[in-house]
Amino acid sequence: MHVVLASSNTGKIAEIKDLLREFDAGLQVSGLADFPHIGPVPEPGETFEANALYKAQYVCQRTGLVSLADDSGLEVDALNGAPGVYSARYSGEQATDEANNAKLLKALAGVNDEDRRARFCCVLAAVAPNGEQLLLDGTWEGWIATSPRGGRGFGYDPIFIDKESGRTAAEMSREAKSSRSHRGQALRKLIRLWPEFASRAAR
Repeated sequence: MHVVLASSNTGKIAEIKDLLREFDAGLQVSGLADFPHIGPVPEPGETFEANALYKAQYVCQRTGLVSLADDSGLEVDALNGAPGVYSARYSGEQATDEANNAKLLKALAGVNDEDRRARFCCVLAAVAPNGEQLLLDGTWEGWIATSPRGGRGFGYDPIFIDKESGRTAAEMSREAKSSRSHRGQALRKLIRLWPEFASRAAR
């Protein structure tokens, strides 16, 4: 089965492909770079669920293939859940990871450790051309560091500290991160349910 990941984020695509490789189901996985005619995919929703489902449906309709969309972000308690669904563009429409991290650290300046609780949230949506859908989620608890640490990962990884290990996501190996992360949790749920979904999608 050919599956299209509804994303242009190279870090996210690599992470999802790595996790899906653990599940050998004869999947051919592509990203949006393989379908340049689609262009940027809108994210009009106000929740992770709404955005994930919209993106999967949008790409499925334009490719005629099963599409898998991830909408994820960081929620910080001290900021009333911000940046949330706006995580990727927290510092503006042309945001970079560095600019987003810098803005978040500035917003938390002077906030003590116990009040820097945060979590990564992920919702995965799979949509087939015949209308079959699957919606799954995952959450990774931790807190925000006072400065970046580590050189791996992407996004907010250098400033997100894993609750269990005390390491930032950017200090963890890919395997360790996958075993703990929000996206890893959601993908493992997807893998468990995939055979049934693939059967329904092929009807």
